Amino acid sequence: MATGPIPFKSSNNEEEDVKPCPPHDYDELVSTLPLQEGLRLYQNFWWPESVVPGIIQIQQQFHARPTDVFLATFPKSGTTWLKALIFTIMTRTQSPLAQNPILSHHPHDCVIFMDGLFAIGHGHKLEPMPSPRILHTHMAYSLLPASVRDDDPGSRIIYLCRDPKDTVVSLWRFLEKSNHEKAKEFPFDKLCDMFCEGTSPIGPIWDHVLQYWRESLRRPDKVLFLTYEEMLENTVKIVKRLGEFLGCPFSEEEEREGVVEEVVRICSFENLKGLEVNKVGSQGSFWKFSNSSYFRKGGVGDWKNHMSMEMAKKMDEVMRGKIKGSGLILPTLN
Repeated sequence: MATGPIPFKSSNNEEEDVKPCPPHDYDELVSTLPLQEGLRLYQNFWWPESVVPGIIQIQQQFHARPTDVFLATFPKSGTTWLKALIFTIMTRTQSPLAQNPILSHHPHDCVIFMDGLFAIGHGHKLEPMPSPRILHTHMAYSLLPASVRDDDPGSRIIYLCRDPKDTVVSLWRFLEKSNHEKAKEFPFDKLCDMFCEGTSPIGPIWDHVLQYWRESLRRPDKVLFLTYEEMLENTVKIVKRLGEFLGCPFSEEEEREGVVEEVVRICSFENLKGLEVNKVGSQGSFWKFSNSSYFRKGGVGDWKNHMSMEMAKKMDEVMRGKIKGSGLILPTLN
């Protein structure tokens, strides 16, 4: 019997159910939700209308396994890099690192976006996956199904957040590359205003961040909270920390042999961007994005090239006010 993690793409027949078959059981409910800019307000967060039925189905039908690992992110917060790192860390002993599947599969083919999978009616494809499964979601903590939120579910959650200013720039650039007409309706200034108002896709961003932050304080053994900036600053340290949290720490021998550094190198932005598998093909359920669009710059501070200082100050002030008193310190809020 196969044991995981294995790439999601390898665990499923690519020819089976290739056409989306969205769940329609919730259409009536979805139609009653507040609508703005193609987004529906569901349980206090703004979602693309096409995704909401899948979120409801996850809440009602998905059952977590004790060995599941969930990667949770706000869109464009370093998800692709996090997927590559977690998958490589957890599979490093299954084969030589030089043959790791992350070198022959796009990170999003290794770790599936479960929100999109359920939205197109393919949630059943998670069942044949061997344990442990690595799954990704954009859902806020309060939206997760009960089997994930229970006090002792066994499963682990890793949350990654990023400077909202860089996040909005990355999201804007990403939407520009979509094949979906609706994506073109978010000019940069408008998207910035939506972030500040809490009405951006999957927003409000502050509630998304704070929910996972507070849960990481309550259950530090089950929820790990990271920032993109600290990962960039000391990737080796974070990779070791991830190994410990996931229950597969790096041995002294591995550290002597440079395995940690090799994981970092394999999953680096430069290396992943240069792989042929990440230059061709596409990802997405309703909205298609080229594989290459997931690798733009991978740095910090790109907002300075696109955003006025007035808007940057406004976003920082909004975020600072929303997280005040939580104990959360974001290095990008000066």
